[in-house]
Formats: sequence, structure tokens, C-alpha cells
Amino acid sequence: MLNAEYNCKCEDHRIIERFGLEEAFKIIQFQPPCYVQGHLPLVQVAQSPIQPGLECFQGRGIHHPSGISSLLYFVEVEDSSNCVKSPSMGTLMGVYLPCMQNIFGVILFLRLTWMVGMAGVLQSFLIVLLCCCCTMLTTISMSAIATNGVVPAGGSYFMISRSLGPEFGGAVGLCFYLGTTFAGAMYILGAIEILLTYIVPQAAIFYPSGAHDASSAMLNNMRVYGTVFLILMAVVVFVGVKYVNKFASLFLACVVISILSIYAGAIKSIFDPPEFPICMLGNRTLIRDQFDVCAKTIVKDNITVASKLWENFCHNTNLTTENCDEYFLLNNVTEIAGIPGAASGILKDNLWSNYLEKGEILEKAHHPSVDVAGQKSSFHLYVLSDISTSFMVLVGIFFPSVTGIMAGSNRSGDLKDAQKSIPVGTILAIVTTSLVYFSCVLLFGACIEGVVLRDKYGDAVNKNLVVGTLSWPSPWVIVIGSFFSTCGAGLQSLTGAPRLLQAIAKDNIIPFLWVFGHGKANGEPTWALLLTALIAELGILIASLDMVAPILSMFFLMCYLFVNLACAVQTLLRTPNWRPRFKYYHWALSFLGMSICLALMFISSWYYALVAMLIAGMIYKYIEYQGAEKEWGDGIRGLSLSAARYALLRLEEGPPHTKNWRPQLLVLLKLDEDLHVKYPRLLTFASQLKAGKGLTIIGSVIQGNFLETYGEAQAAEQTIKNMMDIEKVKGFCQVVVANKVREGIAHLIQSCGLGGMKHNTVVLGWPYGWRQSEDPRSWKTFIGTVRCTTAAHLALLVPKNVSFYPSNHERYNEGNIDVWWIVHDGGMLMLLPFLLKQHKVWRKCKMRIFTVAQMDDNSIQMKKDLATFLYQLRIEAEVEVVEMQNSDISAYTYERTLMMEQRSQMLRQMRLTKTEREREAQLVKDRHSIARLESLYSDEEDEGDTMPENIQMTWTKEKCDAEKRNRGSAVGSFRDLISIKPNQSNVRRMHTAVKLNEVIVNRSHDARLVLLNMPGPPKNTDGDENYMEFLEVLTEGLERVLLVRGGGREVITIYS
Repeated sequence: MLNAEYNCKCEDHRIIERFGLEEAFKIIQFQPPCYVQGHLPLVQVAQSPIQPGLECFQGRGIHHPSGISSLLYFVEVEDSSNCVKSPSMGTLMGVYLPCMQNIFGVILFLRLTWMVGMAGVLQSFLIVLLCCCCTMLTTISMSAIATNGVVPAGGSYFMISRSLGPEFGGAVGLCFYLGTTFAGAMYILGAIEILLTYIVPQAAIFYPSGAHDASSAMLNNMRVYGTVFLILMAVVVFVGVKYVNKFASLFLACVVISILSIYAGAIKSIFDPPEFPICMLGNRTLIRDQFDVCAKTIVKDNITVASKLWENFCHNTNLTTENCDEYFLLNNVTEIAGIPGAASGILKDNLWSNYLEKGEILEKAHHPSVDVAGQKSSFHLYVLSDISTSFMVLVGIFFPSVTGIMAGSNRSGDLKDAQKSIPVGTILAIVTTSLVYFSCVLLFGACIEGVVLRDKYGDAVNKNLVVGTLSWPSPWVIVIGSFFSTCGAGLQSLTGAPRLLQAIAKDNIIPFLWVFGHGKANGEPTWALLLTALIAELGILIASLDMVAPILSMFFLMCYLFVNLACAVQTLLRTPNWRPRFKYYHWALSFLGMSICLALMFISSWYYALVAMLIAGMIYKYIEYQGAEKEWGDGIRGLSLSAARYALLRLEEGPPHTKNWRPQLLVLLKLDEDLHVKYPRLLTFASQLKAGKGLTIIGSVIQGNFLETYGEAQAAEQTIKNMMDIEKVKGFCQVVVANKVREGIAHLIQSCGLGGMKHNTVVLGWPYGWRQSEDPRSWKTFIGTVRCTTAAHLALLVPKNVSFYPSNHERYNEGNIDVWWIVHDGGMLMLLPFLLKQHKVWRKCKMRIFTVAQMDDNSIQMKKDLATFLYQLRIEAEVEVVEMQNSDISAYTYERTLMMEQRSQMLRQMRLTKTEREREAQLVKDRHSIARLESLYSDEEDEGDTMPENIQMTWTKEKCDAEKRNRGSAVGSFRDLISIKPNQSNVRRMHTAVKLNEVIVNRSHDARLVLLNMPGPPKNTDGDENYMEFLEVLTEGLERVLLVRGGGREVITIYS
């Protein structure tokens, strides 16, 4: 009963209200397809498998959402009469006929004879062969792509974008859109040329004011009539594509009849050539409509009088020769047959090329003549070449005549089975048209006189269409047929181009085009059609068929090039999803087609080719930086993966040479309680040091269990990525979850990177506030990381006071970067300032290198050697040698060492017993003051055992006595601190640190950045606290310090 009440015309659009959501879904699922469209905007949902009964939404610009709740998208329907059936166009009407119409457009009837006359039969064969091979190979590639999945509306754009990515797809798609739009303008110009030159010349609005103004008047006429034709065609397309399809049969019938008339005329010319005499003055071809009789004089009433030809050359009627053209007097006037016929043997004269320069007179070779220049004022009586010709020019003009191969794929949204129709229809169309072109080239060369072939507008045959002179039964057959065929091709272009633009706009990869994704209620692209008409009007204002054609060639060739590239890339990568039903393809054929496309681009016009590539490149970069990100599983991503794999395998062959060494950074970041980056200037420093080159990995550790904190790790990773974008850091992010932060850092140091693409330098933040913290974990994690990097033979950079480091927006117009070279570390201290100076922040800073000498060292020789070394390294820097005098240990140094050791001893004695730790844990728990995540590198670790949640304290007499003894010993230990004496080795180290710090502060207190060798940690872990104190003393009083520790290898070389 439910099925009976539902019909495909959607007459009752309240079916959901009547039967409920579940029943309505069952009806839609099992009933014939129906297209529902109401007042809601088009719903663009992510593609999903098509449910039975919802096929109508596919290919109409709407993708149905799967599931019962998805019906809510279509509940608010007002006008149910808009429902139409799903696309049902087959191979013949949907692909074959549109391709035939576009291919058999304006060039076949208006320029092919002229091309044969200029290039000769042999070179014309070569031109046709090159162009047809290009389109055939492209069609093979296109067929493979088209049969590798569903091809919705957008055809060629969809295939390229899903194969090569949105950047390539958008760039080539827009170029192809412009080419298709200008093609419509070219077809309209061809129709107007036929109309005003051969059908009704009297309809011209502008007339030449002089003998040399005919060209400009014709251009103005074409602009006016072209605009009118464009408006009419746009109205037809706006009314509906179904009307264009109805006209298509009529237009194609005209094309077929016209071509058949050419073959019939060629056969007839064997035994009965048509009468189209050509008047020759010497070997020069005359314009026939300037006179009536091909003779200098005529006999009228037995009196010899001057002919019209005499009047044109001599400007009198009394047969006097004073003002006559010299060439006219010395040469005879003869008539030859314009169509000698296929049996005349004229083919051998037309085999070879006869290229002309602009303004050159059409001459018949080997025809008797006296070679004199003649008067230039008489040149308008001869048939002249209107443009300079060459093989390259003819390739550019002819190529648009084979560019109709995308006509079917552009309308793939209207095809019932695009995967089957596009390959079969397009290949059949190319085979058919190629045979016609080859045969026409041969027939034109065998039947028509060479000077007539070179006559572009038929001036020598009394303004007849040259190809029409060969046709049978009448020239009007081909004139009318060619007119309708060009009109039909223009309609096809104006139909396909807006749909292509609509498909690009709906993908939203170019934000400013979004408005062109909308259209009428039935999905027709209204706004896209309007823009197409405006752009086509620009082509019509050019008004020259020969100027528009090479522009089209560039855009189409670029599109075909990328279609071949897409097929080749997919084939070579052998991606699992590459399973085309069309099996007759090979990557070598695709590369051959791509090579031919590229060659034809530069053969026809190298500067147009560069301009087209520049336009495509600009669109590509715009989409890359401004467009919406799309993940379509494109081939470029697969190509990148293959290239990366190949490069990584190559890097595995051995360590990089010193010349190729650059710091590949692993930046260890600290996060706060809210998982925000605590010191973002670490990222700023990394971006300034790298300037987008090499490898940068941003690592962080979250303490906990991976299963429980996975979501937290993902959030932290996204936060870091956002901060990387803000700081313009090009690199990767890795967040590790570990039970202990120290272990997580060790994991990052060991496992980050892949193969040969691993970090060689670790950037580690300074543990601020370690002195004030009673918890030793803050500096123990730091020293542990230093030891890990040393064990892994990695370089280490520790920026101290990183909050004072400059941002990327600051500029240092003056100042110094000071390098204190205490220990040779492989050249790290030399290389880092050079790399920093490549960035705009540090570019204007000067580099100074200080080295320390003892009193017994030769300071002058040291300075000279270091200056020579820097010169060989090609590093510009000022060199200074600082002499440190051997002085007695000062009281300040002794006191500083004493304070350091007292603090260490006191902290050791203050370590709580297990019982007190338990009591303290209970107290902290009661006060709710425990911090969840105080320090990423240290504070959140527990070195002791995990504290129990509930603690029961049971005091016995033994426990009480033990507690008193512990307290008593602690008091005694505190008394011992007063009488402690510092260790002499610590005193010496402190003395060195204090004296060195005094020298550095004295020389570099105003430096923008100080780079300093970082001493290694002690082998005995008992001295870790003293090590931290030494580093503090060494860097006191300096605003920005970068502690550098080499990785144990040379990183800079004097060799090129």
C-alpha cells in the first residue's frame, strides 16, 4: 500500500509526515529513483556509498547522506514539480556527438585548405599527425582515469584534481575553463566570418573607407555581430541543456552532410572538375571581384576598349600607358582552373610548403612572368597574405580543431554511465575525425590549385569559401553546413564551460568562486553561465580567429599534459585504488603524450606557453596558500611518499658529509597545566635558526598511561601544531606519553626521525627556578637529558633567558653576536651564528669571536691563526684573543663555593624519611594543593614509591624512640654545616667559572646574543648540584645566552 502511494514524480512531497521517518526511508530505499529539490540550498555532503533508490542524487550536484536521519535534509520541500529523472544520456548523444561537433568546428571549414596551401601536403600530414597523436594519447590516459571510479560533473577537472590534488586540479581546471570559454568565442567568430564573408556580405554595418581599411571594418562587424550571437546562444543555454542536445542532432547532420559533399565533390572532380577560373597577372593572383573579364582589353562593337582590369592598373580608359603599373604592362593576363580535379596531377605541386610573410603576394610557381616590382598602390588588387606563416604558427592555429575530446567528459554529470561512455565515445570520435582530417588534407592537395589553397578568404574565386568550391552539388551546401556546425560547437562550449566552473566552485578550493557554485532550482549553473558569457565577450572583442586560436591551444595543451601526467603518476605508483576498467593504457604512452603536449606548446608559441604556465602557476600558489584543504588521496601525495621513501633509502647509505651538515633540530617543549606551550620563544628561535631548511621535530612528553591520556596527547599535539603555524616553523610534531618524563625524553631522543632523516641537535629549555625549588627533579631531568644527548653523540643547544629572545617581527639593525670559543667542538660555535644571520632578525648583526689564552700563550699568533681559519671558512667575523691572568682565589670565589656545598649538604640532610614523606603526602592531600602538571621535564615525576591514598599511623614506643633519634641526628647534622670546609677541586672550578664570567660580561654585556661552550656534566652524579651552580655562575649578568655542546664530529669545513 505504501509503495502504491509513492511515485517518482514526487506529487505528494509530505510523504515523511504521512508515513513517519522509518517507513518513508523504506519507501525511498526500494522505489524507483527520484530527484528531490526544494527551496533549501544544495546540500553538499561527503560522498558515501549510494543506497538503493537514491541514485538520482548522484551526479546532480547533490550527494545524499546515508542513514534514516539524513532524510531531514530533504524534509522542507515546496515545489515537488522540479523532480526529474536521473541522468540518462548515452554514449552517442552524451559523448560522441558533442566531441564530433567540437572537433569539426571552425578550423575544418575555414582554415584547413589554407593550412594545406601554406604547409604543403606533407607538412600538413605531420601537423595533423602530431595533433591527433596528442589527443589520442590523452584520450587513452583520460579513459583510464575516467574508468577508475565515478566521474561526476566537472569531467576533466574532476579527473585531474582527484589524481594530482586540488592545487593542480584547480589550476588546470581554471585554465581549461578559460580555454573552453574562449573556444566558444572562437566558434562564434567563425560563424560570423562565414555569415558576413560568404552568406550575406550586405549585412555588414561597417564598410571600409579606403582600399586599406577593409580589415578594420571587418573586425568591427565581427565584434557587433559576435556580441549579438553570444547573447542568443547564452539564452539558449540558459533555457536548458536539453535544448542544446536537441539542436545537436541538427547541427551534426549539417556537419556530416558538409563533409560528404566534400568527398562527393572530390570524386566528381576526377571526370568533371567544377568551373572556378582564376585570373593571373604574370604569376600573381588577382582578386576576382575587382573586375568582370580576365583580360586587359575587350572587343566591344568591333572596337578594342579598356577592360575594368586596365582601369584598375592604369587609371584610364583610353588605353594610354603613361600611368600604368609596370608589372601590368610587362606581364600577360591568363586564366587557370581553380579546381583542376583529382586527375590533374596538381598533387605534386602541392606537396611542398610555401610559407609567406605578411603582405606578400600569392604567386604561382613556374608560371611565366617578368619579375619587376610594380607599383605599391596596385597591391590591393592582388591576393595578399594577411599574416606571416610558418610551421609553428600553423600548429597553433590548427590545434584547436582537435580539442573537442573533453566535450563528453565535461558533461559527465549528465551521462548514464560515464565510465563506459567517455572512453568509447571519445576514442571513436577521435578516430573518425582523424580519418576525415587526413583524407581532407590529401583531397585538398590533389584537387585544388595551390594559389587557391593559400587564399584564406577565397578572393581569387570571387569570394567563395575555398572548401565550398570543391563541394558537390553546390558551394552553398558546405557554406550553410559550416555555419550551423560552428554555431553548434559554440553552443557545446557554452554548455560545458559553466558546468566546469560550477564543479570547481562547489569543491570550494578557490574561496572567491563560491558564488558560481549556485544556479537555478534544477541545478543549471546560472551565475557560471553569466561569467562565461562575459569572458567569451573578451574573446569576441579580439575579433580575430587567428589570434584567438593559439591562446586556446596553450590552455588545452596544458590540460592534456596534466591528464597524461595524472595517468602516468598513478600507473607508476601502483596505488591500490588504481584499478581502471579501461585496460589499454601504459605509463610510457602517457609520458609520450605528455612530451608531445609540451613540445606542441613551445612549437606553436613559446611566449604564449610561458604566459599560460605563469597563469597556472599563480592559480596553483593561490590555492596552496588560500584555498580550502582537501584530502582526496591524490597521486601527488603518493608521489611525495615514493620520493620520500627513495630519498630516505639513499640517506641510509651513510652519514652526511661535513659540507652537507646542518642542524636537524629536536626541540623539547614544555607544556603548562592547560597543555599550552610554556616557552613559545623556543619555537621562534628554532624558526630563525632553520629558516625553513632541514628537519625540525617538536617533541613533548605527557606523563601518564597511554590508554588513559591518549586524547590529552592529541590535544597537546594540535596545540603545538597551531603554535608552529604561528611561529612559522616548518616541521613535525611528536607527543609521547610515558610514566616518567625522563623516560619519555629518552624515548624522543632515541626514536624521533626516520632512517637517515633523524635529528642531530637537541634544543632544551633551561630549568628556571631550580635553586628555589626544594625538589631536585627540576635539575636532575635537565642533567639527565644532557647526558642522553652526549651518549647519543648529538649536539645540544640550551637557550637561557629565552623569553628575552627576539620575535620574528623584530629587527636588529645593529649589534653583535659574540662567540666565546673556549673548547673546539667541531665548529658548532662558528656555524650557528652564520645560520642565524641568514634570518632577517639577525641579518645586520656583526659576528665577533673571542678565544681565551693563558699568559704563557702566544696571543698574536693565536689571533692570526684564528683569522686565517675563519677566512678559509668564508665566515666574516672580528677576532679577539682574551688573556686570563693567573690570580689567587678570591674570597668571593671561596665563599661562593662554600655556599654551594652547604646548600647541597643541607638538601641531602633534609630529605624526608619514608614515614615523614607519608605524613606529608597525607597533609598535602588534605589541603588539596598538589599540582597536577608543574613541570614537563621534571616536576611531575615521583622518584620514590607511589603514595597510598589512605594512611593509618599507629604509634608504638619503638617508633616513637626512633623518631626522636632521627630528629636528634638531624639537629646535629645542621650544626655540622657551620664547620664545613669546601672541596678544593670545587673551589678551582668555581674560580675558573667566576673569572671567565667576569671577562665575558666585561666584553659582551651589550651583545645581542652570546654563544658559549657548555661544559659537560660530571661523571659522578653526586656532583650534579654543583654542576648546575657552575653553569649559573658562568652565565650570570648576560641577557641572552646560548649554551652549545658539540656532538663529537666536525660540522664545518674549509673545502668547497
